[in-house]
Amino acid sequence: MNTLTFDNETVKRLAMGDLPGELDRTRRTLERLPEDRFDWKPHPKSMSLHELSAHVVNLLFWMTVTLRQTEFDMASLPDERQIPPTLDELLALFDEQAAVVARALDDITARDLLLDWTLREGDTVFFTMPRGMAMRVFCISHLVHHRAQLGGYLRMLDVPLPQTYGPTADEPDMG
Repeated sequence: MNTLTFDNETVKRLAMGDLPGELDRTRRTLERLPEDRFDWKPHPKSMSLHELSAHVVNLLFWMTVTLRQTEFDMASLPDERQIPPTLDELLALFDEQAAVVARALDDITARDLLLDWTLREGDTVFFTMPRGMAMRVFCISHLVHHRAQLGGYLRMLDVPLPQTYGPTADEPDMG
């Protein structure tokens, strides 16, 4: 019987190899945010541009927690989180957190990605799944989802959209 074996770095690259590109695409989207429109919402039930962008940046904190811990208790979150007031501060926090995520990803092993990871709030467990799956679903897919929402906000505000997976109407040429 043929058995495939993979070294630690190959497994990590297969599981999380898209993360640096997703972080780069996210930063390019954040760079386009019009600070003078931070309070804008497309709908009364929507987050403001500022709140949504802060949530996107905060997802990098979630990535670090997922990579470095085996569970997270949402009851430990402060009641109010500080939102960087300016675009420059938001981008600086993104860069700082992206570097922390990169170090956490460097430190993790393929075996660690198979360990269970739990999201809870006190005694209420929302889910338990392998850490690698939690990173994919809870962190990376979550980041891509909210980055796409930011793209929708930017389009409605008539801000040119950067390329993510290919050309946009504003940047039609690849490369």
